[in-house]
Amino acid sequence: MTQTFDMILKNGTVHTPGGAEQVDVGVRGGKVAAIGANLGDAGELIDCTGLDVLPGCIDSQVHFREPGLEHKEDLESGSRAAVMGGITALFEMPNTNPNTDTAEQVHDKLKRAHHRMWCDHAFYVGATADNAEQLKELERIPGTSGVKIFMGASTGSLLVDDDDALSRVLASGTRRVAIHAEDEARMNARKDLRVEGDPSSHPVWRDDESAMIATKRIIALARKARRRIHILHVTTPAELEYIGQNKDIATCEVTPQHLTLAAEDAYPRLGTYAQMNPPIRSAAHRDGLWFWLNQGVPDVLGSDHAPHTIEEKAKPYPASPSGMPGVQTLIPLLLNHVAQGRLTLRRFIELTSSGPQRVFGLVGKGRIAVGYDADFTVVDLKKQWTVDRDWLASRCDWSPFDGDRLTGKAVGTIIRGNRVMWEDALANAAIGEPVRFEATEYS
Repeated sequence: MTQTFDMILKNGTVHTPGGAEQVDVGVRGGKVAAIGANLGDAGELIDCTGLDVLPGCIDSQVHFREPGLEHKEDLESGSRAAVMGGITALFEMPNTNPNTDTAEQVHDKLKRAHHRMWCDHAFYVGATADNAEQLKELERIPGTSGVKIFMGASTGSLLVDDDDALSRVLASGTRRVAIHAEDEARMNARKDLRVEGDPSSHPVWRDDESAMIATKRIIALARKARRRIHILHVTTPAELEYIGQNKDIATCEVTPQHLTLAAEDAYPRLGTYAQMNPPIRSAAHRDGLWFWLNQGVPDVLGSDHAPHTIEEKAKPYPASPSGMPGVQTLIPLLLNHVAQGRLTLRRFIELTSSGPQRVFGLVGKGRIAVGYDADFTVVDLKKQWTVDRDWLASRCDWSPFDGDRLTGKAVGTIIRGNRVMWEDALANAAIGEPVRFEATEYS
């Protein structure tokens, strides 16, 4: 009996849990319904000849600046940039204005996002000394990706830097806690090392030891509290080596920026546009990140998309804000590393889909398998192209990778069986829904 599907992706190389296969994928009701050959009829046939069909890529760290800082970005523009780059789901950070640190603010973001964001989404709750005891309830709100701690000050006012407050946060709740690990006391003591007008002094101020001290502190506190943690945007090989010795309690993330840029070139060429927290460090640091990535230590890739306007970034260092956009370039940058032999496509998939599913306990995402959401990132691994501002969708309207020649690009973003982007053309309407988590659905 011939089956009928809402959509069939035909003739592509499909990356299932079993590996790369020349098969078709049938979609029904927003879910993967069948994988194989000669599946039947469909209301929509998508020819993927010459293309690779990957599980939908997930960016587990973005800052979309809404509410309060919409002149930099908002939930619509940031998620539009995401799907233009091939991202199907993302987790947004709490350092907005006001901070996302109450149930009211979480529900406000979810309301703002509904069918205004182009991709599926979840929101972090920001930890403070004042809301520590409430976090066990806040982290269980459907649509939250967990709790975020800033141990070192960055954009916004969220900061938890003393051991007592950190311990109270870690004692409140059960979900994995995301950590910005830079030691505030050390950075405050080193502020005079910043050189006026010289952004290359940024990694001198926010040095390796600032990161390592914080990472060791939070792992020790997490062990005492018996709380799982996730260390964001790791920038030093020494941290990855240490995290590798503590994988029973700590997972971690690296970013495409830190895997691609090096201080020796980035600061002279880009100036304050290369300024982010934690900083872009040396080529030796970058090479060390690649070593530990290929040892299997990082669990996920996140863009740390953190936009500021051109006018803001043009201020002389250190008045210039830290952060750079990255959600739209995450996939192409990493596919370019695949093309250059630094990264296997299998490891890329693990870092952008199955890794986030495993670390955060996502429901129905992270793999192409029957019963899972029909989320696909369709890529052309051989496409050679140049990043330019006309392609960028972020409100900030710039990228540190503007003008870079890359190999590999997402040509399609399909979310729950909806073709949201195809060949740089956007769908007529946003259909983003909250991501579901095992921790809020079933426990």
